[in-house]
Amino acid sequence: MPKITYIDQKGNSKTIEVDNGLTVMEGAIQNNVPGIDADCGGSMACATCHVYVEDSWFNKLPKAEEAEQDMIDMAYKPNKNSRLSCQIIVSDEINGLIVTTPEKQT
Repeated sequence: MPKITYIDQKGNSKTIEVDNGLTVMEGAIQNNVPGIDADCGGSMACATCHVYVEDSWFNKLPKAEEAEQDMIDMAYKPNKNSRLSCQIIVSDEINGLIVTTPEKQT
């Protein structure tokens, strides 16, 4: 099972195992990771699962589609490594992924 590390704005980290096929957001919700609200439940309608993907991982993920990028533009303080965690599907290829949550969600 792949491991995903979630880091909050205070530098606290939580590494959890997430089943393949789930999203990074679902893994966070199932494991009570603070900082990922997921108000829309993963339907890409709210941007409250916004995360910053660590530089070393960003280009290893599939590119954000236009609809995701439109939602990211509405997120709190998006940057070049911003993604919606509901759109990142967990697989063995992303074992070790590191994401940081923003100081707040929109």
